[in-house]
Amino acid sequence: MPTAEKTLDEILTLAAAHFKVPREKLSPDDDFFKTLGIDSLQALDLLTKLENHFRVELPDYELQGVTDFRTLAGKIQIRL
Repeated sequence: MPTAEKTLDEILTLAAAHFKVPREKLSPDDDFFKTLGIDSLQALDLLTKLENHFRVELPDYELQGVTDFRTLAGKIQIRL
C-alpha cells in the first residue's frame, strides 16, 4: 500500500496532467475548484480518473464538501 504522501503526490500529478497545468502550481491544501478553475462536472471527471488509477470506489456521500487535494488523498488512502 502506498503512503499517504505518495497517494497525494500521485493525485497532484494526475490532476496537473488531466487539466494541463504545471504540477508545481498545485499544492496539497489548494481548493481544486479554484486552483484548476473547474466546475463540478470536471471534478467528477477527475474523480473517475482517480478511482480508475487507484482501483477504488469513492461513494458520493464521502466526497461531500471535499475541495482540497489533501482531504481527497485521505479519502482515497482509506480505501487502498
